[in-house]
Amino acid sequence: MSEKDNNKIQLFEDQAIRTAWDEERQEWYFSIVDVVAVLTEQKTTRGASNYWAKLKQRLKEEGAVQLLTNCQQLKMTAMDGKKRLTDVADTEQLLRIIQSIPSPKAEPFKVWLAMVGRERIEETIDPEQAIDRALETYLKKGYSEEWVHQRILSIRIRNELTEEWKTRGVKKGKEYAILTDEISRAWSGMTTKQYKRLKGLKKENLRDNMTDLELVLTMLAEASTKDISKSAKPKGLEENQKVARRGGRVAGVARQALEAETGQPVITSQNANDFRKLIADIVEDAASLPESE
Repeated sequence: MSEKDNNKIQLFEDQAIRTAWDEERQEWYFSIVDVVAVLTEQKTTRGASNYWAKLKQRLKEEGAVQLLTNCQQLKMTAMDGKKRLTDVADTEQLLRIIQSIPSPKAEPFKVWLAMVGRERIEETIDPEQAIDRALETYLKKGYSEEWVHQRILSIRIRNELTEEWKTRGVKKGKEYAILTDEISRAWSGMTTKQYKRLKGLKKENLRDNMTDLELVLTMLAEASTKDISKSAKPKGLEENQKVARRGGRVAGVARQALEAETGQPVITSQNANDFRKLIADIVEDAASLPESE
C-alpha cells in the first residue's frame, strides 16, 4: 500500500474519517478511532482513543478475538501532521464494531444491518427476490431499464460459467479470479484490475460501469468460455486457463471487427457516473427547448 493511499479523507456528518485504499486487496480501510469519535461525539482524539481501548477490551471479553486479531495498523497522518500507526478496519470489521457501540448515531447502521440480514434469509428461501431487489437497486441508481435487464442477464451467464468451472474442479476464489483475468485479457487486452484502473474505479463493480457494448462482449466471452469448456472438458487450472483464453478470443475477434467497421474503440474510460451525467445533460437540454420543438 503506497503512502499516498493513506491520506484519503472521507466525510461523515462533516467530520473527517481517515481512509486508506489497498490496491492489492481491493479494499478500503477506515480509521477506527475517527469513526468512534463521530459516533460517540468525543471532543478529543484522546477521548476517542480511550473509548476504543475500552471497547476492544469488552469485545475481547465477549469472544470477538478474531475480529480484533484481523484488525490492522497503518501509518496515517494525525492532526499534528505526523504519521502514526493507527488501528484500521475494513468495511465488514467496521460494521461489526459499530454494532457494539451504544449510540443513537450508530442506530441507523444497526437497523440497516438487520434489514440486510432479513433480506438475505428471504433470498435464500426465494432466490427470485434477489433478482427483484437487484432490479430495483439499479433503477434507483439511475440506470436505464434496458441496461438493467442486460446486466441481470450478464449475472446469469456468469453464474452458468462458474457452475461449469466448479464441475471442472476449479477452486472458488483465487482460481476463479485467474480465469476471469484470462478471459478479460483475451477480449479486452487488460486484466480486471487494469480495466478498473482505466475507468477510475476502486471498490466499485467493473460491470456496473460498462457501456452496453462492453457488457455484451463480456457476456459473449463468458458464454463462449462455458460452451467451449463443455465441449473440451478441461481438467485443472492450467487446462481451464487455455479454454478461458479461447473463449475470450471469440469476443476479442468481435470487438476488433466492430472497431474496424466503426472506426471507434469499444473499450472506454467512461464509468457509471459519466453515463448518469450524460442522461442528466440530455434531460436538461430537453427541458430548455421551446415547447414547439
